[in-house]
Amino acid sequence: MKFLANIFDSQRKHFEKGGKLEVFYPLFEAKETFLFTTPHRTHGGAHIRDAVDSKRFMSTVIVALLPCLIFGIYNIGYQYYAAQGLQADVMNYFCIGMWKALPIILVSYAVGGTWELLFALIRKHEINEGFLVTGLLLPLIVPPNIPLWQLALAVSFGVVIGKEVFGGTGMNIFNPALTARAFLFFAFASDISGSAPWTFLGGDLVMSAKQAVAGWSGATPLAIASEAIKGSSVESLMAFAPGDYSLTNMFIGLIPGSIGETSTLACLVGALILIATGIASARIIISIFLGGAVMGLIFNSVADGSSNAMLAMPFYYHYVMGGFAFGAVFMATDPVSAANTNLGKIIYGFFIGFIAVLIRVVNPAYPEGMMLAILFMNMSAPLIDHYVVQAHIKKRLSRG
Repeated sequence: MKFLANIFDSQRKHFEKGGKLEVFYPLFEAKETFLFTTPHRTHGGAHIRDAVDSKRFMSTVIVALLPCLIFGIYNIGYQYYAAQGLQADVMNYFCIGMWKALPIILVSYAVGGTWELLFALIRKHEINEGFLVTGLLLPLIVPPNIPLWQLALAVSFGVVIGKEVFGGTGMNIFNPALTARAFLFFAFASDISGSAPWTFLGGDLVMSAKQAVAGWSGATPLAIASEAIKGSSVESLMAFAPGDYSLTNMFIGLIPGSIGETSTLACLVGALILIATGIASARIIISIFLGGAVMGLIFNSVADGSSNAMLAMPFYYHYVMGGFAFGAVFMATDPVSAANTNLGKIIYGFFIGFIAVLIRVVNPAYPEGMMLAILFMNMSAPLIDHYVVQAHIKKRLSRG
């Protein structure tokens, strides 16, 4: 790598202030610091030196996302063959999955990276590293059949409206990836909801959707559960749904859904990586699951006689359905938009889980409540931290 470092050293003068390529310094700096630690050093005073800068921080999150990405690619191929009543080997699953997932990832990074570069050049600052994660998060929370032009619009909305208008990385109120997902849901509801979008059937390139076997459904478990009627058991409904919607299979993730959200197991592997490296808060993750359990148990207690079968669904089913686990691990723990005080993190996480289950059960038009719950609590996080800090101040003053 020494020869690469020498190349950067020899070309730096052209990009620094006064150089002929000064306007492109943000792009040069982004490439250099992606490969090497920053050449800038602090001078004077006491400093704590740490090799983990923001790019390395984001890189660790990407590593934690890899289990979800790899499994999501596999599941695209698995669902493709399942729709035809066929089986194939692992390589075929991955080939079909890569065929669909790779363009989605490339479009996400290309569009988002272009916006990041434009804002860096206009504002004359370094390229924000936040999109290293956002650019991968968004492909993982959309269906494999998302039209690429819709994805490009969503990425643009998430980066520009969800982040840059607030000042860029570190200044945004809402999680940019979830902002983009919300844009997709409300702007293209017919393409992002229902049963059709959640499984890749091949289209004109491979096969027609009409060739799917009779009785097969691409509906997600949440969509099936939301259609349960009085006297129905959600668990039994899952058992008789086309495909395997057992609790175990939903935990593993071999079900229709967004690319990276189906596997609770993969999400938990990512959670271990983030917690072990100190990047994600265990307080937030655990309290989200606790909040979901409390709301689920409350609904269970009032389920008798209700026409809403989801009231009686065991709370742990919520953990393995939809984007609950993925949101808890990767979305709610965003250090920019989450609460920062220790008590605030617990309150913040608890109400995300609480509200997510509330929306899922009470709102039949929108069975997936995790996105709205996180966005609502993103907005509330500064207020939570404010009152937690004020309570600490008041407590200390009372001691004096």
